[in-house]
Amino acid sequence: MDAFFVSVEELYDPSLRGKPVVVGGSATQRGVVSAASYAARKFGVHSAMPLRTAHQLCPQAIFVEGHPDRYRKYSNLVREVLGRFTPQVEMASIDEAYLDMTGTERLHGPPLLAAHKLHNAIREATGLNNSIGAGTSRLLAKVCSDQAKPHGIVWIPPGAEAAFLAPLAVRKIPGVGKVTEQKLHRLGIRQVGDLAALDAKFLAEHLGEWGLALAGKSRGLDAGGWFVGEIGAEPEPKSISHEHTFSVDTADSDALEAALAHMSEKVGRRLREHGLWARTIQLKLRYSDFSTFTRALTLGHATQIDTEIYQTARELLRKNRRAGAAIRLLGVQTSGLAPEAGQLDLLEGAQQERMGRALSAMDKLRDKYGEGSVSLALGLQGRFKERTHEALPNAPDKTAKPKK
Repeated sequence: MDAFFVSVEELYDPSLRGKPVVVGGSATQRGVVSAASYAARKFGVHSAMPLRTAHQLCPQAIFVEGHPDRYRKYSNLVREVLGRFTPQVEMASIDEAYLDMTGTERLHGPPLLAAHKLHNAIREATGLNNSIGAGTSRLLAKVCSDQAKPHGIVWIPPGAEAAFLAPLAVRKIPGVGKVTEQKLHRLGIRQVGDLAALDAKFLAEHLGEWGLALAGKSRGLDAGGWFVGEIGAEPEPKSISHEHTFSVDTADSDALEAALAHMSEKVGRRLREHGLWARTIQLKLRYSDFSTFTRALTLGHATQIDTEIYQTARELLRKNRRAGAAIRLLGVQTSGLAPEAGQLDLLEGAQQERMGRALSAMDKLRDKYGEGSVSLALGLQGRFKERTHEALPNAPDKTAKPKK
């Protein structure tokens, strides 16, 4: 999707169209840019950039807090359209997906025609622009879609992969960040063609396992990191977490514990959405001086109950925080995930079942009326406005991280 969050905001406020727009918070607020319009990008504004930096680069930009419920709604609409074209859909994020169209030629036609049909169907269903890349691998489709932006289509026929990739900068390869790019530049590798010309053994010696993956990627293959498994067979997350950066650092114990309760609700909900139970609860603390600490506790049984997650996180907070020190960021993470709770005694099992039913009913109300429609009492005081850059409860978890 093209500048997805900005495009959704433009549907609700057409006066934003064509203007530099930044989604993620106010210009003076802590946090990062979640999305920037193409007009703002011309000034160097990009996602993950601090909001204050974005304001310095583009002071005339319109800063929007963002509306996660809206983005989830339109992401679901897009997902419905994708499902009409093929059952093999992999949601890479809330605004990006891969489709395996193998075997659909009789229904949708050859690749370029199918891409145009999909392009138009998404536009008709949502009113939003999108860009499509088509090729013989996910890597190639990803690169093509980037080249197609905004609102275009790029298809690379079989056999033309290497010729298409060769003149592109190595940074265009998904998973190649600034650090890897610098390493490659020191080796004299600036374009994908330079990478493809090298022996895989040479790359392995200098970049290890990631070097071997890069050798395959330079030829347009889904080789290691990021592109793993079959499309549509998404792996279960290894952990589920939520964290929050306070607008003003705080040492107020009541405020910290209330925020912790609210985050525990979000984590519990996502566990239930995935049908998972967690054995380990981890607390993340970041103080005003940016020093960051994590502490974890493994439970005697697995849980997906908000109150149990909160009580464990609160215990970790009380035992490990520096007395009187102001905290900038709090986070709750669950790991040791399993598809069932494991052995419980009869009383514990009955209690978990009752609480699970109540929380599932609350989840359904949130799905229908929005995230703020219902909450446990312990989380009400700590309710904070959901920032767009923070974890979205219904957003897919991207778990296949590139190896470096």
